[in-house]
Amino acid sequence: MSDTGSATPASTARQASSPENPWPVRTISVKVAQWIDKLGAVWVEGQITQMNLRPGTRTAFLVLRDPAADMSISVTCDPDLLRKAAVPLQEGSRVIVYGKLSFFTGRGTISLRVTEIRPVGIGELLARIERLKALLSAEGLFDPRLKRPIPFLPKRIGLITGRASAAEHDVVTVATQRWPAALFEIRNTAVQGPTAVPQILEAIAALDAHPEVEVIVLARGGGSVEDLLPFSDETLCRAIVSAKTPIVSAIGHEPDNPISDYVADLRAATPTDAAKRVVPDAAAEMALLSEQRERAAAALRGWVNREARALEQLRSRPVLAEPLRMLDQKYDEAERLRTAARRAVEHALSAESTTTRHLREKLTAVGPAATLARGYAVVQRVSGTERHVVRSIDDSPAGSQLRIRVADGAISAAALGTQPLGTRTVRKESAPNDRD
Repeated sequence: MSDTGSATPASTARQASSPENPWPVRTISVKVAQWIDKLGAVWVEGQITQMNLRPGTRTAFLVLRDPAADMSISVTCDPDLLRKAAVPLQEGSRVIVYGKLSFFTGRGTISLRVTEIRPVGIGELLARIERLKALLSAEGLFDPRLKRPIPFLPKRIGLITGRASAAEHDVVTVATQRWPAALFEIRNTAVQGPTAVPQILEAIAALDAHPEVEVIVLARGGGSVEDLLPFSDETLCRAIVSAKTPIVSAIGHEPDNPISDYVADLRAATPTDAAKRVVPDAAAEMALLSEQRERAAAALRGWVNREARALEQLRSRPVLAEPLRMLDQKYDEAERLRTAARRAVEHALSAESTTTRHLREKLTAVGPAATLARGYAVVQRVSGTERHVVRSIDDSPAGSQLRIRVADGAISAAALGTQPLGTRTVRKESAPNDRD
């Protein structure tokens, strides 16, 4: 161990460290100092959070903090750099410094020894804000389609603002006046300076995870461009976009809107305006409800009146006013048709009866009965049970039994003889007792 303790740093550096051969503190301190020295001079931007400038000292001590993260670094410089700065420097000022990192082996600390300090001017800040705005816009973070709707009456309102600030008073007072039952979950944070962004990010994360918070209001009562720089921070803007809960930006600075106004789901001109947009007015809602009720009643009455008129028109139509009228018309028409059909049938029957009578009269006139009535007779020769009409003298020889039918009956006779037409002699066969 004594040999190791007496070894030079250069020789020790060439030896590998091990449990049997560890490096001493001075060796690792020298190595760190050498590595940091290789970084060289750099330009660094940050915000002054502490400034220690004591009279009679030859070194000024500063703490330079990152505006978007909870990180800082110690800075040392010549006091004249602070006294002779073109713009008076104070805690909260944004600066750009040029210097070189140094590692103090005795205390094991790092410090940035600067040789030049440049305050960041308003114009440069605004230019940086515009470049960031263009970047976020190109990424689509300002797209209206990404905006989440604000609930009509949130269960609980998350409020991020300064402690005992006018913005907090305005939001709470106006909201409770408009809706007395409004509930708040308030997170007091720094709203300017180097600690504002980390605290606001922490408050947004806490309220976004709260199960009852349905909207978050980020409020501040205006201020200068330097005071509002935290609300144009890229990290904060991306946190607003990624939050699940709708966020209302109420910074209250009209001439130059911070970028949080563009990425928020709703921009309010002032904290008072934010309260009016988040919480409905109870009196106005009651008046609107009464108006809607009256309009609904009027609409219902109008609808009932229209339907009543329509029913009245339907009832006044003939088919409903006299429902049997059509049946009566059809009945009368059926009666007319039945009477006409009966008349037509009777006429047809009468005509056929007349025709039948005429035919019967004609038939009677030419029939055998009429002929017999006029003095004619039908002579039949009776042969056993058969009868034959005598049409010729040859059909009735002498002695034949005859049946003579006249108009009112029949006469039985016997043929005594025959006499052809055109002769006057009567030939008698044998009829000693023949008399007519």
